[in-house]
Amino acid sequence: MTTFLHDGDLPDGLFADSYEVAIDSETMGLRLGRDPLCVVQLSDGRGDAHVVQLRRPDYACPNLKRLLIDPAVLKLFHYGRFDIAMFYLHLGVVTGPVYCTKIASKLARTYTDRHGLKDVVKELLGVDLSKQQQSSDWGAAKLSDEQVAYAASDVLHLHALKARLDEMLAREGRDALAQACFGFLPNRSLLDVAGWEDVDIFAHA
Repeated sequence: MTTFLHDGDLPDGLFADSYEVAIDSETMGLRLGRDPLCVVQLSDGRGDAHVVQLRRPDYACPNLKRLLIDPAVLKLFHYGRFDIAMFYLHLGVVTGPVYCTKIASKLARTYTDRHGLKDVVKELLGVDLSKQQQSSDWGAAKLSDEQVAYAASDVLHLHALKARLDEMLAREGRDALAQACFGFLPNRSLLDVAGWEDVDIFAHA
């Protein structure tokens, strides 16, 4: 496994023959509209990870943006709702098509309320992820080796996780429902950006 650090954008032609790419992001916080997008990490499931340290505030990353909207490439996330909203706010694109392992976990693993990436990966893949760098300074001019390794770890297991969760969804007869949820996810993110982040518009009240 090799992790590559890129300045500003993905190299030309990277992922040209990929049809599923795992994606995650690192930000200065979890508040939409306040906290900037700093890092995007990606993997096509073949063992390598690519970490892009974005150039703020212009976010000139045409190759990354092109990948995010490529209809032929499925983008895998864990809690994609936040990443997709951040990409819309800072990169100006609506990401799609998408798959979210957190949504899949909530639909398939109804025997637990532990759906964080660390918990799901530990149970289904037997891998113990470190979350030590999660709250570090992702806006720093130079990322530490530990930050780069942490960023990579968040995408390296999503393909295997998707495969396990797909089996469980099919077993429970919820695979079609999951697909419908994934299809709506970018719109849920746009609702967050538009101000309905804490409101369930489908609720009766």
